[in-house]
Amino acid sequence: MAISLQKGQKISLEKNNGTTLKNLCVGVNWGAIEKKGFFGTKKVAVDLDASCAVFDSNKQLLDIVYFGQLTAAGIRHSGDDLTGDMDGDDGLDNEVINVSLDQVAYNADQIVFVLNSFKGQDFKTIPFASIRLYEGTESRVDSVHATYDIANDPKFAGSVSMVLGKLYKHNGNWKFAAVGDTTPDRELKGTISTVAKAYL
Repeated sequence: MAISLQKGQKISLEKNNGTTLKNLCVGVNWGAIEKKGFFGTKKVAVDLDASCAVFDSNKQLLDIVYFGQLTAAGIRHSGDDLTGDMDGDDGLDNEVINVSLDQVAYNADQIVFVLNSFKGQDFKTIPFASIRLYEGTESRVDSVHATYDIANDPKFAGSVSMVLGKLYKHNGNWKFAAVGDTTPDRELKGTISTVAKAYL
């Protein structure tokens, strides 16, 4: 049974069978915007960019994985999705970041996941968006560990950047914390800077 995360909630990566999740996918899923016009409703593609930043225990940035750099030690990005789900939720995630925790940089202490709206489309107008932690691949979901809904909230009005959540080490074990905060940043560089100042 997948955990339905709430803002600020922290969870372990221990599975129901007592083993720990070591290879996981962090998937982000979102829908196209519906615009009502004179001739009816049309779908408008949404280009969101999921990225992650790796920090050490001294809060120094070690690496960034995003659509322009798809890999780092133990981390792989599925690639850039430019549209979102144009025909409703298809059950798969639009962008997926694969993390093999036993292969990340030895000094990695926190891996923070962020989302940027490439064309400046407002998070409030996106009909649905969610993240989930699961076992599987970009095209196959084997077992969902946790889900977190991040969309369509009036308080997101005007926001085009968001801190989704983070994997972090606690007493030598990796855990996950749901964040779900928007930031005033307009691009990835600024979002990463905000993360370093406020979310580590």
